[in-house]
Amino acid sequence: MKAMMNPTRKRTLSGLLGTAAVLAAVTAVLPAAAQSTDVQSSAFAAPDRFAYSDGGELYRAICQGCHMPTGEGASGAGAYPALAANPNLEVAAYPVSMVVGGRKAMPSFSFLSDAQISAVVGYVRTHFGNQFPDPVPVEEVAAARQAAHN
Repeated sequence: MKAMMNPTRKRTLSGLLGTAAVLAAVTAVLPAAAQSTDVQSSAFAAPDRFAYSDGGELYRAICQGCHMPTGEGASGAGAYPALAANPNLEVAAYPVSMVVGGRKAMPSFSFLSDAQISAVVGYVRTHFGNQFPDPVPVEEVAAARQAAHN
């Protein structure tokens, strides 16, 4: 006598086979995408480096997920302070140290280059109602990075 398959099990098996097919298709494409040398087509120049150099691009790619698109901050799984109209940003060393070393829910973004950190901190200090236009020297970022590692 031929055994009959449970309809629920048949749907589950069908779903698994469909998922496996999608994963196989995605996996087949990944090696080609990973080998692409077109930096403009990806946010990453290398596995541990973002290609963006503009502060606004960096903010949108990295920061706005927690601090929100207009810098208003958020709370939920963690507390993400507002960057908008934030007097703590007046002294550039503070946001530089936060980006380099992280604190509480904010991870370190030390994988960014000194120039990228300078750019994104400069962007935050001149946007969202902040009016701290003095530039953030790359040398200041390098010094903060050195201090964080000592």
